[in-house]
Amino acid sequence: MKYDVIVIGGGQSGLAIGYYLRRTNLSYIIFDNQKQEGGAWLHSWKSLRLFSPAQWSSLPGMIMTGGNNYYPSRDETIEYLKLYEQKYNLNVKRTVEVFDVSKVDSQFHLQTSDGRMIARAVVSATGSFNHPFVPAFKDMEVFKGRMIHSSQYQSPSEFQNKRVAIVGEGNSGAQILAEVSLAADTIWITQKEPRFLPDHIDGRFLFDAATQMYEAQKAGKQYKPPSLGDIVMVDAVKDARLRSVFHSVRPFDYFKEDSLVWADGHHEKVDVVIFCTGFKPALSHLNDLNIINKDGRVETDGTRAQHVEGLWLVGYGNWTGFASATLIGVGRSAKQTVEEVLRFFSIRNE
Repeated sequence: MKYDVIVIGGGQSGLAIGYYLRRTNLSYIIFDNQKQEGGAWLHSWKSLRLFSPAQWSSLPGMIMTGGNNYYPSRDETIEYLKLYEQKYNLNVKRTVEVFDVSKVDSQFHLQTSDGRMIARAVVSATGSFNHPFVPAFKDMEVFKGRMIHSSQYQSPSEFQNKRVAIVGEGNSGAQILAEVSLAADTIWITQKEPRFLPDHIDGRFLFDAATQMYEAQKAGKQYKPPSLGDIVMVDAVKDARLRSVFHSVRPFDYFKEDSLVWADGHHEKVDVVIFCTGFKPALSHLNDLNIINKDGRVETDGTRAQHVEGLWLVGYGNWTGFASATLIGVGRSAKQTVEEVLRFFSIRNE
């Protein structure tokens, strides 16, 4: 099958691209490897809530219900993405895995679970959920307990009466610690001392700060956002603060069969280690293009790949557009990308 544009990934970024592509005369399809609508949200933990209110957690063209002071749940976010896809009748095909993208002359060839596909342009919008990052520690293989990444975490009930180490000082680390501490004895291990945002600061402020940085850079000016902290004070985190849960220690040195051991010989017995250590871009489908650098990224100008004409990357974080990994932020990157795609086709058709 041949298309003008193939979008790889049917989560929030892929849907935002589809919203703008549907307004063009280009033939397009969005391939998604999930069984249903919802993207990475399908795999987040059950009690997760957004840290931006509904009105500030919306894709272009459709405001999420709930208003300016309601923080949607995981399930509400999945339902919103489902309704969004249906409302705009976006051309999404599931369940299709894209294994490899190569370029032959001026066309892209995609090897997929649904056969070979050909496109004149490709937008990669796979995000990072499928590429969780776990730091290497000495003797990890000797540990007899359980080790999981935050991407595998679902609820605290499975850790009842266990001794659980939470590794990571970001929002996922703080939120999962807040929950697990209700069911288990916990220890919080962080690279640095965690920094909490003031209670009144949420995703609205963070998006505004990113926007100001974006506008300043477009104007050739310098802008440094205020340094207030990293962890958003959602209700679960506020509750954990009242319970004096947030005491952290710096990283351990190595594993033993039932323990974590620090360089000074101090050790802590644990049953479970949960790594809340983030993700890297899920770009293995682009390996054959030889454009992924040592940091696991692709060199881009905005969202356009520098070294492969006709390829764009959307929704991977600030390196593909400020706040582009957020529901509200990705719309700006998607709009700009589709405008560039149209110019690309216009030049080629001259």
